[in-house]
Amino acid sequence: MLLLSKKQDWFGNTRGDIMAGLVVALALIPEAIAFSIIAGVDPKVGLYASFCIAVVTAIVGGRPGMISAATGAMVLLMVTLVKDHGLQYLLATTLLTGVLQIVAGYLRLGSLMRFVSRSVVTGFVNALAILIFIAQLPELTNVTWHVYAMTASGLGIIYLFPYLPVIGKSIPSPLVCIVVLTGIALMLKLDIRTVGDMGQLPDTLPVFLWPDVPFNLRTLEIILPYAVPLAMVGLLESLMTATIVDDLTDTESDKNRECKGQGIANIGAGLLGGMAGCAMIGQSVINIKSGGRGRLSTLLAGSFLLIMVVFLGDWIKQIPMAALVAVMIMVSIGTFSWGSVRDLKAHPLSSNVVMIMTVMVVVWTHNLALGVFVGVLLASLFFANKISHYMLVESEFDEENDVRTYRIVGQVFFSSADKFIAAFDFKEAVEKVVIDLSHAHFWDITAVSSLDKVVLKLRRQGADVELIGLNEASSTIIDSFAIHDKPDEIEKIMGGH
Repeated sequence: MLLLSKKQDWFGNTRGDIMAGLVVALALIPEAIAFSIIAGVDPKVGLYASFCIAVVTAIVGGRPGMISAATGAMVLLMVTLVKDHGLQYLLATTLLTGVLQIVAGYLRLGSLMRFVSRSVVTGFVNALAILIFIAQLPELTNVTWHVYAMTASGLGIIYLFPYLPVIGKSIPSPLVCIVVLTGIALMLKLDIRTVGDMGQLPDTLPVFLWPDVPFNLRTLEIILPYAVPLAMVGLLESLMTATIVDDLTDTESDKNRECKGQGIANIGAGLLGGMAGCAMIGQSVINIKSGGRGRLSTLLAGSFLLIMVVFLGDWIKQIPMAALVAVMIMVSIGTFSWGSVRDLKAHPLSSNVVMIMTVMVVVWTHNLALGVFVGVLLASLFFANKISHYMLVESEFDEENDVRTYRIVGQVFFSSADKFIAAFDFKEAVEKVVIDLSHAHFWDITAVSSLDKVVLKLRRQGADVELIGLNEASSTIIDSFAIHDKPDEIEKIMGGH
């Protein structure tokens, strides 16, 4: 059942989940505000969305301990929609995005993650780490030395506090960093940028909102071109993040349930006046590093977020951005796969190219989906090229019976079809040619077409051609699409019809 989760998922790590949820909530606030500003909407749209998506995915999502909220990858796809059509159409698009994601879950599209190679995942992770770091640079440019000092102090606290006996392991160091730097900024009355400078925090709880748009085909024409890429990017980032959290926690997750959970969460966000969102690798890493493992941490992250911005807004506004920048730099450093740099010499060139190209495309375009698509495409091409080399054609001639036998070993498909054709000698005059396919497999219509070419060319030279040893799968595709034993089809081709 979608709504049922193991007790262990909720209460197996209560203390760690509570502390981690508090840290994540603090880290979510400035990002949700920033994303709202980028999208061109009121900050509460991002904050309400982050609250709703985190709480709902905690209950119905497929990956315990993963944080979902409003994200930069999704926001970039909304800018034009908001500019051209306004907030109400954004809310309608958010609802449709959720519906599409639920459909994807029932179609089991989460299983497609098995086609994403380790090199693509590594490239995705490294690109996100770089983007997270780049996103902090505006807070570190054209500022006073106090900001650099505070950020450096924050990093010092984050990395050194865990070494303190007893207390170092009990309290997440990012939380200590935020509290200490806020205290220092207030005591010294430092004139530095704070969370309050990012935008106005909401002072009321979210209410149910049905998008005020016409319910007709014209509305669908407007929102569908935005909802489809939002659904795709949201699922892609969520599933990739789930895979990364799987690795960090050495546990497994239900990817198809995650698709449905993300969809339900986005529908909820749209009905509460929020924008579409998805899993956040940065906040998910903060959660894991702070000790969060279960669904409780995600639920509390969303709940604490709403409580803080609505009821403790005056205090939250005073948190210096330098403290949150330090936390995000820690996330960037912790997210980047430093081992992938060391392994460049040891790994195959093709794997390195896939990883580096994924990083380059994501960083250059800020489009996670495009980067992963390029990585998967390159990995597929390299794989097809590699497999095409594992095809061997052996030949022997029986002079007594004037029979030439070709033995095919390996995979015949679009990438190896030309090599298959080139292995035959069409100028040799023999009475009979036997093509032994006992150790071969034909995968596609390109392979079948290459077999047709070989058989027809040999017959034109006067040879009697016999195919032997076809396995059942190859025989099925050849019977369906081959023409060399179908006189009517050959006649059509020869007659130009």
